[in-house]
Amino acid sequence: MLTNNIGHHLMVRQTMIPRNLKLFPYLCGNRMLSGYKPKSNVKDSYKILELEEGCSLDDIRNSYRSLAKKYHPDSGSATADSEAFMKVEEAYRVLLSDVATKKKSNENNEEEEDQYKPKTPQHRHYLSFEGVGFGTPSQREKQYMQFRVDRATEQVLEYRQRRLENQYAMTDLMKAKDVRQSKKVKITQAVERLVEDLIQESMAKGDFDNLSGKGKPLQKFSDCPHVDPMTHNLNRILIDNGYQPEWILMQKEIRETIERLRKSIVASRSKLGGPMTPYRQKQWNHICEQFIGDIRKLNKRIDNFNLVVPIMSRQMVHFNADKEIVRAQKTYEALMENREASNSGMKEDGGENVKKFGWKSSLFKWLNLTMK
Repeated sequence: MLTNNIGHHLMVRQTMIPRNLKLFPYLCGNRMLSGYKPKSNVKDSYKILELEEGCSLDDIRNSYRSLAKKYHPDSGSATADSEAFMKVEEAYRVLLSDVATKKKSNENNEEEEDQYKPKTPQHRHYLSFEGVGFGTPSQREKQYMQFRVDRATEQVLEYRQRRLENQYAMTDLMKAKDVRQSKKVKITQAVERLVEDLIQESMAKGDFDNLSGKGKPLQKFSDCPHVDPMTHNLNRILIDNGYQPEWILMQKEIRETIERLRKSIVASRSKLGGPMTPYRQKQWNHICEQFIGDIRKLNKRIDNFNLVVPIMSRQMVHFNADKEIVRAQKTYEALMENREASNSGMKEDGGENVKKFGWKSSLFKWLNLTMK
C-alpha cells in the first residue's frame, strides 16, 4: 500500500520492477530525470492538478498527494490509472519548476532594490546616539560626544546673538520713549507758560477783582481725616465747574434714561385706556416692542459703564424688559384705582352741596325771572 509520504513512489521494491516496468522512469529519483523536459505548460498543469493560478506551494503539494493516491497503479483503488498518474507527475514537476523560477526572480529583484537603499550603520539597532556616527559602539560614542559639543557651541552663539539683538531693540525703544517724553515735557511747559501768561494778563486787566473769595484761603470741603484735603478740594473744584469722571456721567445718564422709559410706557398705557380691544392690543404690542428695543440699548450702555467704573460695588445689573412692562401695567392699574376713588369722592361732595344749597339756588332763579 502507498503511504502518505510523497517520496514513497520513489522507493519501489525490486519485486515490483518487472511488473511496472513502464512506470520505472517516473518512479526513480531526480538524478535519472535530470535531462527530462516536460511537455505540459503551466496553465495545463494547474488544470491537471485541479488548482487555480497563483496558489501556494503547500496547495500544490497537497493536491499532488491526493491525486497520486487516487491514480497510482499500486494504490489498489478503483480509479488507479498509470497514464493519469504520469500526467499528474509531469504537471507537479512543471509547477515546482515554475514556483522555483518565480522565487528566484523575486529574490533578484529584492537584491537590486537593496542596493539603492541606505545601509544602516553598524550597531545602529542597539545603540541610538540620536542616529549620529558610524562604526563600532566606542567610535560612535566619541562621534556623538563631539556632536553634542558642537551643538552646545552653536546654541551658545545663537543665545548671545539674540541677547545682543534684544539689547539693541531695547536701546531703540528707550530712545523713542525719551523722544516722546521730551516732546510731552515741551508741550506741557508751553501750555503752563501760556496759562500763566493768560492769568497774569487777566490780573493786570482786573478780571479777578470782583471775585467773592479774593484774598481768602480755600475752604475745606471735607472734615474727614482719611481724605487728603488738597485732593478733595481739587475734585470739588472740578465738579463745580462741570469736570466729572466719565463713569459718574454714564451712571446719571442711565438712571435718567430708565426713568424716562418707565414714564413713557405708563403714559402710553394710559392713553390707550380700557378695556383692551383687538386694535388697542395691537397698539400696545407695538409699544412693548419699542420698549424692549430701548431696554436692550440701555443694557449695552450698562455693559460699557461696568467696564469703566472703578469700584465693583458701583456696577449695575441689566434691566428686564418683561418685568418693566408688568411694572408699568401695575402702575397704570394703581393710577386708575386712585382716579376712580377721587371721582367717587367728588360725586359725594357734589351731592351734599346740592342738598345744602338747593333752596338758595332756586330762590335766585325765581328772583331773576321776576326781575325780567
